[in-house]
Amino acid sequence: MNTVTEIAPVITADHAALRRDFPLKPFAIRHRLARHPLLTLPRIAQLASELPRDLIEYNSGKVAISQDPDAIPSVDLDPVEVVRRIETSGAWMVLKRVENSPEYRRLLEDTLLSVARARGFNSLLDAGFEQVEGFLFVSSPNSTTPFHLDSEDNFFVHIHGEKFFTVFDNADRSIVSDHEIERSMTRHRNLKYDERFAPRGIEFHLFAGDGCFVPYQWPHWVRTADSHSISLAITWKTREVRRRNDLHFFNSMLRGIGLPQPPPDVQPVRDALKLAFYRCVTTAIRPLRASLTLRRVLRRIALGKRANYYLKRA
Repeated sequence: MNTVTEIAPVITADHAALRRDFPLKPFAIRHRLARHPLLTLPRIAQLASELPRDLIEYNSGKVAISQDPDAIPSVDLDPVEVVRRIETSGAWMVLKRVENSPEYRRLLEDTLLSVARARGFNSLLDAGFEQVEGFLFVSSPNSTTPFHLDSEDNFFVHIHGEKFFTVFDNADRSIVSDHEIERSMTRHRNLKYDERFAPRGIEFHLFAGDGCFVPYQWPHWVRTADSHSISLAITWKTREVRRRNDLHFFNSMLRGIGLPQPPPDVQPVRDALKLAFYRCVTTAIRPLRASLTLRRVLRRIALGKRANYYLKRA
């Protein structure tokens, strides 16, 4: 049985899971965000009209757990219409980096601050909650999010509908190899799934007010039930997570020119040199990322010709 911990905006329940498992193991949570006005379909549709187009990704929700990235069916609607017609559009959508909106940023930070205080810290930085980001998911009934992993820690809070969220141990290389981790972070997030993995999964059955903590790089897949679904991933990156992510990205670039690299931490001295070089380069080009056109170009150079796959309708 999973220990249940109350989060956001004020924690009131037992904090045993936070003390025992955070941040290395998943656990169930409860929250008070299900009726929040920023997390209703009309407000989400408004957000979809305001975000830069490359921060919105959507496609058909009728996909396989082990979905081929080159064969994902699209949805012939604009982002706002996807949200407005989510009950019947057969779609899966994510609005990325919602912290670009000041209202959503306050929501994310207030929620994480309640967790920080429950752990005995007075601020987000003291608790290690850096680079706070939010990802808002809207899915049609009976949709699937294919097997994948994410490059941040995540309090996943479920807002509307019924959802099944299944996670797997990130230390089990028989499920996801080091090479697959690198590829999924830099090319396409989808991973190969085998039904033989199923007994090793931890399933969270979520309704409004439920959620789960998903640790860094724990593979998972998700499905919705018979009504539309709204969920919010409240994420952050610690310094260690940013270090590992930067190494994965640079290793992927080197692999692309025929220089495959061992995973992070196998060669610490070489890691330090690669990290210093990579961060100098990315700092120099950061001002260019203010332009949507240049962001597309930079992604293609760094990550390959399919890096902008989710902009095929733009």
